[in-house]
Amino acid sequence: MIDVANPMFDVIQSDLEKLEDRLKEDVASPVEGVTQTILDLITSGGKRIRPALCLLAAHGGPKFDLERTMPMAEAMELIHTASLVHDDVIDESDTRRGTATANARWGNQVAILAGDYVFARAFSLIADGNYDAFVTKKLAELVSNLSIGEIIQDRNIYQAVRDVEDYYSRIQKKTADFLETCCEFGAWISDMEPGDVRRMAEYGHDIGMAFQITDDCLDIVETEATTGKPTGNDIRQGILTLPVIHAMEVSTDAAELQRIVTDPEMTDEMAERALVIVRATDGVDFAKDKADAFLDKARAALPENLPPDIREAFLMVVDFIGDRDF
Repeated sequence: MIDVANPMFDVIQSDLEKLEDRLKEDVASPVEGVTQTILDLITSGGKRIRPALCLLAAHGGPKFDLERTMPMAEAMELIHTASLVHDDVIDESDTRRGTATANARWGNQVAILAGDYVFARAFSLIADGNYDAFVTKKLAELVSNLSIGEIIQDRNIYQAVRDVEDYYSRIQKKTADFLETCCEFGAWISDMEPGDVRRMAEYGHDIGMAFQITDDCLDIVETEATTGKPTGNDIRQGILTLPVIHAMEVSTDAAELQRIVTDPEMTDEMAERALVIVRATDGVDFAKDKADAFLDKARAALPENLPPDIREAFLMVVDFIGDRDF
């Protein structure tokens, strides 16, 4: 759910409340027991950033229509939810946001099928909305890229891949493409000028890149109590993120760090040692500087003629990503 104490989405709070009700209605199944399983997935603590960005962008255009926009916003949240359920199965994760994952509660088979159900409901909403072929094609590309990003990541686990551009390509497919699409769809459906639609898409891309880089920094410096997942979770899974890639270039213990992160039999002690090595470098600060550069680009990308309250909300999202610790 959106953090009600955070004012960045106050301007669309009533829309988000309707979104919650509509999500619960639109995932319902006539088969006994299925609805509650799916409700458990969609009410498990998500911040609703993706549908909120879609709704905000729609408010920024000259022809905002909530009933026209809502199925699109719902679909973005459902696709995100389904992708997380599948990710947790792949990663064998037991917790997300501090609560048990679907696979931990019900097993892999039910979790995968539940994710498939949610995917299907998302595309059903898009079909019912009778949107332009541009939307369905873009969504198909989005889900394809999500899968490609996971395949690339899987191929590179426990390998000392130091190519920063490879890292950027991976997080673009995992995160930035999604936020870009949310902003682009909202701008498109409210009939913004084509140039402004492109600028909103650029904004979404840039905050998406910053969001993932920030997330990767939090994995190094924050605790499980804060982030809802074990500290150094990426290292333990053999996934090299920007702070680690940079540390492998500058640390006097780079050789030891490389031995640890390329070892599929990594122990907890080894993972903790890797964290110590990375924290002793400027890896996190280096990554945060890159995130800040993307956030600066996002601010500059916003169309000049956005309504003041909508523009302010988008700027608050930028600040939230730059300052977040969870």
